[in-house]
Amino acid sequence: MVALALDIGEKRVGIAVSDATGTVAMPVKVMPAQEVAALSKSFRYLVEDYEPDVLVCGRPVSLSGETGPQAARVETVAQRIAASLDIPLAFVDERLSSAEAKRILREQGLTEREMRGKVDSIAASLFLQSWLDAQGAH
Repeated sequence: MVALALDIGEKRVGIAVSDATGTVAMPVKVMPAQEVAALSKSFRYLVEDYEPDVLVCGRPVSLSGETGPQAARVETVAQRIAASLDIPLAFVDERLSSAEAKRILREQGLTEREMRGKVDSIAASLFLQSWLDAQGAH
């Protein structure tokens, strides 16, 4: 089972994918949010390359566990993408995934500027990995 993860932001979307066994998540790339939302050719080609069985999207939740307008926007975009790809959609709590991604990149010695294009895809791989681990526990 291949899972494709999207960390949907207002400007960028971080993309990650699992291996064919659904065990390990790997960051893929970051794309402009407009390209992903519009299901551009470049996004469609990426989807065709990985042939995902499920779409996993991060749901922005406040630290207190509440969802707000940002979560509703992400859910709408994610539902439209999943429907057009005709694959099931799952949501996962993405709290702290970006902060954790930045911490990992900082440990690797990257500056804030160098991190810019990497944080979102690493954040997507982090919440995808926790989703994969939870699926394996069932």
